[in-house]
Amino acid sequence: MNNFSNRIYVIGGIFVLVVLIFMIKLFNLQIVDDSYKLSAENNSQRQVTQYPARGLIYDRNGELLVYNQAVYDVMVIPRQVKVFDTLDFCTLLGIEKLDAIEMLERAKNYSSRRASVFLKQLSSEKYAVLQEKLYKFPGFFVQPRTLRKYPRQSAAHALGYLNEVNNKEIKADPYYSQGDYIGKSGIELTYEKELRGEKGKKIYWVDVYNRIKGSYRDGKFDKQPVSGKDLVSTLDIELQEYGELLMQNKKGGIVALEPSTGEILAKISSPGYDPEMLVGRGMGANYKALVQNDSLNPLFDRALMAQYPPGSIFKMINALIGLHEKVISPFTRFECHGGYYYGNRKMGCHHHVSPVDMRQSIMHSCNAYYANTFRYIVESPKFGSVNNGYDVWRNHVMSFGLGQNLGTDLPHELKGSIPSLDYYLKVYRRKNLKALNVISLSIGQGELLITPMQMANMCAAIANRGHYYTPHIIKSIGKEKSIDKKFIAKHETSIDPSYFPSVVDGMEMVVTGGEGNTGGLAAIPGLRVCGKTGTVQNPHGDDHSVFVAFAPRENPKIAILVYVENGVWGSRYGAPIAGLMIEKYIRGEISDSKKWIEKRMIEADLINQSEKE
Repeated sequence: MNNFSNRIYVIGGIFVLVVLIFMIKLFNLQIVDDSYKLSAENNSQRQVTQYPARGLIYDRNGELLVYNQAVYDVMVIPRQVKVFDTLDFCTLLGIEKLDAIEMLERAKNYSSRRASVFLKQLSSEKYAVLQEKLYKFPGFFVQPRTLRKYPRQSAAHALGYLNEVNNKEIKADPYYSQGDYIGKSGIELTYEKELRGEKGKKIYWVDVYNRIKGSYRDGKFDKQPVSGKDLVSTLDIELQEYGELLMQNKKGGIVALEPSTGEILAKISSPGYDPEMLVGRGMGANYKALVQNDSLNPLFDRALMAQYPPGSIFKMINALIGLHEKVISPFTRFECHGGYYYGNRKMGCHHHVSPVDMRQSIMHSCNAYYANTFRYIVESPKFGSVNNGYDVWRNHVMSFGLGQNLGTDLPHELKGSIPSLDYYLKVYRRKNLKALNVISLSIGQGELLITPMQMANMCAAIANRGHYYTPHIIKSIGKEKSIDKKFIAKHETSIDPSYFPSVVDGMEMVVTGGEGNTGGLAAIPGLRVCGKTGTVQNPHGDDHSVFVAFAPRENPKIAILVYVENGVWGSRYGAPIAGLMIEKYIRGEISDSKKWIEKRMIEADLINQSEKE
């Protein structure tokens, strides 16, 4: 009897325990855990991503360069779609019926339960009309977004553009989902995380007609978006626009820097394009047209990616190396009788007085002077061999930031090339290099390849008498106004600062030295401009026109590189364009005495070959 009663108690206890477990579970599901309730309510709610306002971009003087405009994506959840009037729907959206069927099928293939983009970037006007009739089309709703807007049709390469994320980008960063936009180039790419902000979400009650009836659970599960940070760029948009005007109908690049900070004042790649072309529903067709324009290649950023021989502007580097290694002095003189002769070959040179000292060699751009200087450097007995001499020379060259990525905050920068000793030993199949094998390096030709950004930075290093700051295009980020510390770090060249003044003397003589100077068209009354012309040999057509300059001589405010493809001589286009931009930046306007130069540069057409000399 006792055993039977004990079994009753045990069985009863088990039943009580089971009931208790169920009660605890039900309490947890109904009271504590909302997830199941949320899941059950899914069909009567809609979660809408709240996209943050992307950060604005300003120029150095507070001029707005990029802002946002509202657009609307039509979204669809395929499983909620019911039979609807396709003709009315397509008319509202301005699309063809076959296109609508294809877009709906694409959405089904992506997911029948999850929302995806049906039609991108509906205008505010069409959205207003659609919103009135949206209840007729279950499964469809509108997702607000913003697109970029440009008040100035300038600086497209520097600012960059946005486009939809691809699968690789989605996998790399869970922040993004299908249909999101991401910076693809320029500032928009480099500073994507600062500009994009943080997404929010809002959950709504909807009725059987997909009409919003109010906020779900009083907004308990909503999340407010966080706007992106505003950026102040280093660009001077007035100078940028002026440079683009001067470079119209020409190929090439301009880079202007503030030597004391490394800030990029202007970065011009010509031909360029209107940044508005890569915004909105017409972007795809416009991008395709730009890509297929093989003759002009407007998407190619020549300022950062074109790798050119520097030509005679490189002579200043050889002068500085020669002075530092004490193989020449400012008073060393070499004769020039139409060029430099070696064996049965000749490195030609234009006519000028002879002999010339170092300062005069810069003024007259004497090839013979630098052929001799280069040989004196690499063949110097103190190095033991030309191989060692070449390595010493190359290390000096690279200390100016050449032949390597400068580390600027713009993407897709190329490093150019200062060939290594091993490269030449392989090319010439020998163990010991001869100076005459690479004599063309003395005048900035041969295998040297340097980007316009690097050339401008080289000029800034000379303007600073031996140091430079990494070029950068952002001045401050958000309210904290901070930038990467690497942009305020000073980079010293390997040349002793005491050797720069005599080279700067020669650069000033290039502009104001009188008869025989090559950069006279860059002169600005009352302003000490120091520059150097370059005429770069081009086997594919007319030679290229190059000019570097800085001003004023003391405490320089601007260092600039102008590279005009097929411009023939440095004095023809490079020097006058640089002079005009320097005057525009420092004085704010072009003096009447230089209006004729301005007119000639603006009207010159080197692309269609219609200029009139």
